[in-house]
Amino acid sequence: MESVSELTDEVAAIGAQLFRVRFPFVGEARRYSWAKCQADLIAAATLSLVSIPQAIGFALILGLPPMPVVTSVVVGGFVGSLFFSSRHHVFGPTNSISIIVAATLATHAASGLTPLQLAVYLSLLIGIIQLVAGLFNFGELTKFISRSVVISYSTGIGILLIVGQLHNGLGMESTNGASFREWLWHAAESVGTGTFNPWALGIAVLTLAIFEGVRRVRPRWPEALIGLSAMGIGARLYSAFAGHPPFRLILDEGALTAEVPMFSGWRFGHQHLVLLPTLAGTAVAVAILGMLEAASITKSLAAKSGQKLEPNQELIGMGFGNIACALFNAVPGSSSFTRSAVNYQSGARTQLASMFSSGIVLVVLLFITPIFNYIPVAALAAHLIRVGVRMINWPHIRVAIRSTRSDAVVFFVTLVACLVLKLDTAIYVGIGISLILFLQKSATPILVEYTFNESGNLAELTPEGKRPNPEISIIHVEGELFFGAADLFQSQVRLQAEDENIRVFILRMKNARHLDATTVLALEQLHDYLRDTGRHLLISGSNAEVTGVLRNSGLLRQIGEENIFPAEANPTAATRRALKRATELLPEQADVRLFYEKLQEPGTRKPEYEI
Repeated sequence: MESVSELTDEVAAIGAQLFRVRFPFVGEARRYSWAKCQADLIAAATLSLVSIPQAIGFALILGLPPMPVVTSVVVGGFVGSLFFSSRHHVFGPTNSISIIVAATLATHAASGLTPLQLAVYLSLLIGIIQLVAGLFNFGELTKFISRSVVISYSTGIGILLIVGQLHNGLGMESTNGASFREWLWHAAESVGTGTFNPWALGIAVLTLAIFEGVRRVRPRWPEALIGLSAMGIGARLYSAFAGHPPFRLILDEGALTAEVPMFSGWRFGHQHLVLLPTLAGTAVAVAILGMLEAASITKSLAAKSGQKLEPNQELIGMGFGNIACALFNAVPGSSSFTRSAVNYQSGARTQLASMFSSGIVLVVLLFITPIFNYIPVAALAAHLIRVGVRMINWPHIRVAIRSTRSDAVVFFVTLVACLVLKLDTAIYVGIGISLILFLQKSATPILVEYTFNESGNLAELTPEGKRPNPEISIIHVEGELFFGAADLFQSQVRLQAEDENIRVFILRMKNARHLDATTVLALEQLHDYLRDTGRHLLISGSNAEVTGVLRNSGLLRQIGEENIFPAEANPTAATRRALKRATELLPEQADVRLFYEKLQEPGTRKPEYEI
């Protein structure tokens, strides 16, 4: 009855967490003060200066007008902050999400829906998946995804972002929907034949120089906003005195209008239903990526701030944020590492900082929209190339490729998949290969033959060593013994059992874990094989979990309780008792030295052993 009660308590605890939605900012608001408000307003202003140029850059990646992207910053960022447990977590369009969505829009260009309608549809699907995942406590699953996958995926996104903006930096025509190889070849061909626009290249280089100069002279100033604003003012003056400039402007890609985001609702038609099977895979991949980004970002910031997190709340916040984006005709968003880090570094005290930032972004756009419309596309490309370079974290890459061979394989396989496959497919490839390698490593139990040495301690039997009794073999089993390891476990033990001189096998299972039905059947077959050949199987040192599996499966009864020796406080006591039982099973009394530790008398310095 006690085990039933414990199980009931566990189920009740899990059920209590299901469908749990909180508003953490409410608790912060109850303890709010003017000092916190000042800190949040300063952080919000700084965050807004970073958010605006990023939003315009994402619009360039997506090939959409800037306003739907800005709306994602304003509406999605505000709604997400209502649910986030992290005080510094910022929601909105990101590099990785923008590249995946851009590729999806290019793939489904002939679907009958406009690119913006497709993007809004993806927002809804992603939001629903993330919301359901958060309600069912799937946020904890992110811990089972290798960090090497995230590092490699971020590196691949950075490389794609750099190569994907080369044509804009060189002033060439847009190549939306092109592959990595086509982007790279197009840029190399343009440089080789001299068909690039020198104005655009000069602007890109000058923009990078301004960024670097501001970073060195005034590292705390928003270099992206300063550099892009300077180029926008310069282009505006050129247009006023010399006409339209010989390079593309944001105005040519889709003017940024000064307007307040409006609720548009959701209209579902036959075309949406037809696209659902194909877009669902992309939506799931983006949702998984968002989960990984949120976990990585919030845990990193929480380690610095000392804040306690609720991973499922972050998922719920992103889900509601994307659903809100769909209802306001905006593109999908995710966790932004850059803006979350800026929010923390700027001194944000509560989630209200991100909410304030949404309002500031809206106010700023209403007053200085004309400047942003005249930003050269080449300048914005330089900004995105710089962002892509920063996404390639060389210290993390070194850790990933040097730690273990498995990590290196996962890193390079995921990176190649990012560059040659669709990005939503690449995330599945990375997760799949990491799980395969993990299972392969976990499914390799260690079997080593042990013996008692002259001091009475268990020690590994060396190749040149001899068993005290050639008819008794003690095999130490260590590792996972779930279904993936069963065949290897059985084949290794059977290999030892081929020695017909061995009459009794003692499996020392002190460090064996996670037995299942497959392993139990393998043990049963081994027991039957030894019994049919007139030999015996003993099990020693089994922990409570292993003993419970043996009892529940009925194998304990088949082997005999007298042949099972559960673990004791003394780590070798069970094996000593099994060794004594082995001598009783032999046809003749063997000359076996049985060691056991005597209780020490007060004042003695070392243990005594009797034979």
